Amino acid sequence: MMMFPPGVKVFIATHPIDMRKSHNGLAAIVQSTFKQDIFSGHLFVFFSRSCNKVKILYWDRNGYALWYKRLEKGRFGLPRVSGELFTINPQELCLLLEGIELTHKTRLRSL
Repeated sequence: MMMFPPGVKVFIATHPIDMRKSHNGLAAIVQSTFKQDIFSGHLFVFFSRSCNKVKILYWDRNGYALWYKRLEKGRFGLPRVSGELFTINPQELCLLLEGIELTHKTRLRSL
Protein backbone atom coordinates (compact mmCIF):
# COMPACT_ATOMS: atom_id res chain seq x y z
CA MET A 1 0.00 0.00 0.00
CA MET A 2 1.37 3.38 -0.94
CA MET A 3 1.07 6.26 1.52
CA PHE A 4 0.35 9.79 0.36
CA PRO A 5 0.54 13.12 2.17
CA PRO A 6 -2.76 14.88 2.86
CA GLY A 7 -4.02 17.04 0.03
CA VAL A 8 -2.14 15.27 -2.75
CA LYS A 9 -3.97 15.08 -6.08
CA VAL A 10 -3.59 12.34 -8.67
CA PHE A 11 -3.69 13.38 -12.33
CA ILE A 12 -4.10 10.62 -14.93
CA ALA A 13 -3.06 11.18 -18.55
CA THR A 14 -5.72 9.78 -20.86
CA HIS A 15 -3.44 9.31 -23.87
CA PRO A 16 -0.70 6.67 -23.82
CA ILE A 17 2.92 7.78 -23.68
CA ASP A 18 6.19 6.39 -24.94
CA MET A 19 7.55 4.48 -21.95
CA ARG A 20 11.10 5.44 -22.94
CA LYS A 21 10.40 8.93 -21.60
CA SER A 22 11.98 9.62 -18.26
CA HIS A 23 11.89 12.43 -15.68
CA ASN A 24 12.54 15.39 -17.96
CA GLY A 25 10.33 14.20 -20.83
CA LEU A 26 7.38 13.52 -18.55
CA ALA A 27 7.88 16.79 -16.67
CA ALA A 28 7.78 18.63 -20.00
CA ILE A 29 4.44 16.98 -20.83
CA VAL A 30 3.04 17.99 -17.43
CA GLN A 31 4.08 21.62 -17.87
CA SER A 32 3.48 22.18 -21.59
CA THR A 33 0.53 19.93 -22.45
CA PHE A 34 -1.34 19.72 -19.15
CA LYS A 35 -0.44 23.23 -17.90
CA GLN A 36 0.14 21.89 -14.38
CA ASP A 37 2.79 22.82 -11.83
CA ILE A 38 5.22 19.89 -11.65
CA PHE A 39 6.64 21.22 -8.37
CA SER A 40 3.28 20.98 -6.57
CA GLY A 41 3.96 17.51 -5.14
CA HIS A 42 0.92 16.07 -6.92
CA LEU A 43 1.19 12.75 -8.74
CA PHE A 44 1.13 12.57 -12.54
CA VAL A 45 0.29 9.11 -13.87
CA PHE A 46 1.08 7.88 -17.38
CA PHE A 47 0.15 4.54 -18.99
CA SER A 48 1.57 2.69 -21.98
CA ARG A 49 -0.45 2.04 -25.12
CA SER A 50 -1.09 -1.55 -24.04
CA CYS A 51 -2.02 -0.41 -20.47
CA ASN A 52 0.30 -2.96 -18.90
CA LYS A 53 2.89 -0.37 -17.76
CA VAL A 54 2.51 2.72 -15.61
CA LYS A 55 4.83 5.55 -14.60
CA ILE A 56 4.10 8.01 -11.81
CA LEU A 57 6.06 11.25 -11.71
CA TYR A 58 6.14 13.68 -8.78
CA TRP A 59 8.38 16.30 -7.21
CA ASP A 60 9.81 15.08 -3.91
CA ARG A 61 11.19 18.10 -1.95
CA ASN A 62 14.48 18.31 -3.84
CA GLY A 63 14.10 16.37 -7.08
CA TYR A 64 11.87 14.38 -9.41
CA ALA A 65 10.82 10.91 -8.37
CA LEU A 66 9.61 8.32 -10.85
CA TRP A 67 7.71 5.18 -9.90
CA TYR A 68 7.27 2.40 -12.49
CA LYS A 69 5.23 -0.81 -12.62
CA ARG A 70 4.88 -3.43 -15.34
CA LEU A 71 2.22 -6.14 -15.21
CA GLU A 72 3.27 -9.62 -16.30
CA LYS A 73 -0.32 -10.50 -17.21
CA GLY A 74 -3.41 -8.41 -17.77
CA ARG A 75 -3.94 -4.68 -18.13
CA PHE A 76 -4.71 -1.77 -15.88
CA GLY A 77 -8.45 -1.03 -16.03
CA LEU A 78 -8.65 2.65 -16.88
CA PRO A 79 -12.07 4.28 -17.03
CA ARG A 80 -13.05 5.82 -20.35
CA VAL A 81 -13.07 9.60 -20.07
CA SER A 82 -12.84 12.54 -22.42
CA GLY A 83 -10.09 15.14 -22.33
CA GLU A 84 -6.34 14.85 -21.84
CA LEU A 85 -6.28 14.62 -18.06
CA PHE A 86 -8.57 13.51 -15.25
CA THR A 87 -8.17 13.27 -11.51
CA ILE A 88 -8.77 10.49 -9.04
CA ASN A 89 -8.12 10.32 -5.33
CA PRO A 90 -5.10 8.48 -3.86
CA GLN A 91 -7.26 5.58 -2.66
CA GLU A 92 -8.54 5.02 -6.20
CA LEU A 93 -4.95 5.08 -7.47
CA CYS A 94 -4.07 2.31 -5.02
CA LEU A 95 -7.02 0.27 -6.28
CA LEU A 96 -6.00 0.89 -9.89
CA LEU A 97 -2.41 -0.20 -9.21
CA GLU A 98 -3.67 -3.35 -7.48
CA GLY A 99 -5.53 -4.31 -10.66
CA ILE A 100 -9.02 -3.27 -9.65
CA GLU A 101 -10.97 -1.62 -12.44
CA LEU A 102 -12.48 1.61 -11.19
CA THR A 103 -15.58 1.19 -13.33
CA HIS A 104 -16.37 -2.48 -12.67
CA LYS A 105 -14.64 -3.11 -9.32
CA THR A 106 -13.20 -6.42 -10.57
CA ARG A 107 -9.69 -7.47 -9.64
CA LEU A 108 -7.03 -9.00 -11.87
CA ARG A 109 -5.89 -12.45 -10.83
CA SER A 110 -2.55 -12.76 -9.08
CA LEU A 111 0.27 -14.62 -10.82
